[in-house]
Amino acid sequence: MPVKSLIIGSGGQIGSELTKALREKYGMENVVITDIVDNPKDAYFYRLDATDKDKLRSLIEHERPDHVYLMAAILSAKAEQFPLRAWNINMDILFNVLELQTQGLFKRLFWPSSIAVFGPHTPKEHTPQYTVTDPNTVYGISKLAGERWVEYYHQRHGSDIRGIRYPGVLSWKVQPGGGTTDYAVEMFHYALRGEPYVCYLEPDQALPMIYIDDAIRATLELMEAPGNRLRVRSAYNVAGVSFTPRELAQAIRRYIPDFKVEYKPDFRQRIAASWPRSIDDTYAREDWGWQHRFDLDAMVREMLTNLRRHYYPDATLFPGAEPT
Repeated sequence: MPVKSLIIGSGGQIGSELTKALREKYGMENVVITDIVDNPKDAYFYRLDATDKDKLRSLIEHERPDHVYLMAAILSAKAEQFPLRAWNINMDILFNVLELQTQGLFKRLFWPSSIAVFGPHTPKEHTPQYTVTDPNTVYGISKLAGERWVEYYHQRHGSDIRGIRYPGVLSWKVQPGGGTTDYAVEMFHYALRGEPYVCYLEPDQALPMIYIDDAIRATLELMEAPGNRLRVRSAYNVAGVSFTPRELAQAIRRYIPDFKVEYKPDFRQRIAASWPRSIDDTYAREDWGWQHRFDLDAMVREMLTNLRRHYYPDATLFPGAEPT
């Protein structure tokens, strides 16, 4: 039986790919999408400011989705520039959706958290599911507060809410959207344009990352998992692969040997330094069988191959299909 889904914030890096994956699985008409930016080409799109609870309620009552995916948020770097706006938007939308779920308007909610919930006193290597969470960024504080609220709503109201602490996500289809880990996407664009890149993180700042295909698959697998197997009702640690800017640049140079990178850390380095260097996702692996598929070199090949078609549409073969 098809599951009808509503995606709030469908225009972002994850939301856009999630839309495609759900439509391939359940059909175009069973995936309704919203954003604050118009998408007139999509017959099942609504322009929506999800901070407006009445309009959100009206849409949900009209469409009657089974599942809601709340992907709208202001990300880490932009949140530091506009802290009160980021807090208000990130939290108001969450509360609007939580309250509508308690009223029986839909069955299951996916809410994304982030490795930003961790902080300077969190163990940096193989960060466990349950550990110190003392974020010192606006985005991290809002995500930690959100984790506590979604678990509270599950315990207090029996709400079926599921979440993932996403690491940095690499995707070639959407431009970077203001996250601290976006350097990793930017590097590929500069490399393919033949331009030197100035990295805002230190060369040896390792961070957990995940390729977009793995991130989407993790989301769908979690939403389809039997509820009685889920021990975590805040957000699961999910890991892909960890690497540093230096390691990523070196991996890109296997295919584009002349790529140059300079390092000039800015305020985003402070954010990155407070996050884990690697993640322990044992709970996700045991509870719903999570396994990542893309290692660093597989990510690099996918990113370069697909972005090359964007920059050089007439090219039929990626130069250096085999690393040098």
